[in-house]
Amino acid sequence: MNLPASGDRARYDRATAHLDAPLAIVDLAAFDANADDLVRRAAGKPIRVASKSVRCRTLLERVLARPGFAGIMSYTLAESIWLARSGFEDVLLAYPSADRTGFAELAGDPKLAAAVTVMVDDPAQLELIDGSRDGGTQEIRVCLELDTALQLLGGKVRVGARRSPLREPSRLADLARTVSARPGFRVVGIMGYEGHVAGVGDSIAGRPLRSRAIRLMQAAARKELAARRAEAVRAVRAVVPDLEFVNGGGTGSVQQTAAEDAVTEIAAGSGLYVPRLFDNYTSFRGLPAALFAQPVVRRPGVGVVTVLGGGYPASGAAGADRLPVPYLPQGLRYDPQEGAGEVQTPLLGSPADDLLIGDRVWFRHAKAGELCERFDALHLIEGDRVTATVPTYRGEGRTFL
Repeated sequence: MNLPASGDRARYDRATAHLDAPLAIVDLAAFDANADDLVRRAAGKPIRVASKSVRCRTLLERVLARPGFAGIMSYTLAESIWLARSGFEDVLLAYPSADRTGFAELAGDPKLAAAVTVMVDDPAQLELIDGSRDGGTQEIRVCLELDTALQLLGGKVRVGARRSPLREPSRLADLARTVSARPGFRVVGIMGYEGHVAGVGDSIAGRPLRSRAIRLMQAAARKELAARRAEAVRAVRAVVPDLEFVNGGGTGSVQQTAAEDAVTEIAAGSGLYVPRLFDNYTSFRGLPAALFAQPVVRRPGVGVVTVLGGGYPASGAAGADRLPVPYLPQGLRYDPQEGAGEVQTPLLGSPADDLLIGDRVWFRHAKAGELCERFDALHLIEGDRVTATVPTYRGEGRTFL
């Protein structure tokens, strides 16, 4: 687990003393340091910011103003259009969409069509887009997604997310031909997200054998994917010589993916906030930048306090690693019979005896941007002061999923 710097708790308490908890903060010094570390690891290749891991326009603007960052990777078409209308000029939608209203808007507006690139991995998606145009004639920018999963034992074992059906380079090239032959579409990019490398920690506390197995799997996956991705890029470039970008990676694999000649840009976002799931990596060590505080409302007995709310589980396969972790003061833990509760959360440990009613406990979320689905605002901290309070997507009335 990332250990807090000496004085962080007192600093955060002082900065937010005038505010009522629950509340969420972003420590800007940590946020900026994490951004610098991502750029260092990308070794000169631009980083496209994954908006689902940030979910705050002010912070998206902040990081994109820094050297080394260029473009946004969005997660829904409605979000993509909203961001483009907000002034973001390069938005790559990372997932296919069935938003017919959104496609009609995209096809009918030249500025939107120039700013937004949509994801395609099946000709049926082209049919859906054409059927949604509602008279719009703008050319739709298309990115093709490569399946990055590692397959073993002749395909009997699969390691990696079930995303694109396009695994073989020839199939990616075939779809590129289909798109290129269809009026109103243009292939501009390729994306491959190796989540089994970028999103899986390789140093799990107390589980050395599993950690070693993950490292061996990831080494094999990186080698296999680098060769297959290079072949896929060559195959698609034979069809689309003016391909604009090849996107790959994620926070946990920035330096390895950047080392591939075929990749032109890296995707990353979680590494700006550094949620708890990123404590389990040997390849980098970030600074926890996004935290939330819950107030102590009860003292049920010796060695236990109860805070208001806190049951904010992250997406993914259910398990203890999807829960937020009590961070400050150090040494608190969940009651195994209750866990993190919707309305109240008991916390156990000797630090509980030093907490008074109204004091706050600081937590780290398991994942990055999902924290912003629970809070309308982020209080931005510099030193021991809140220097700005900015809306999250939720605070702007935007809940895209």
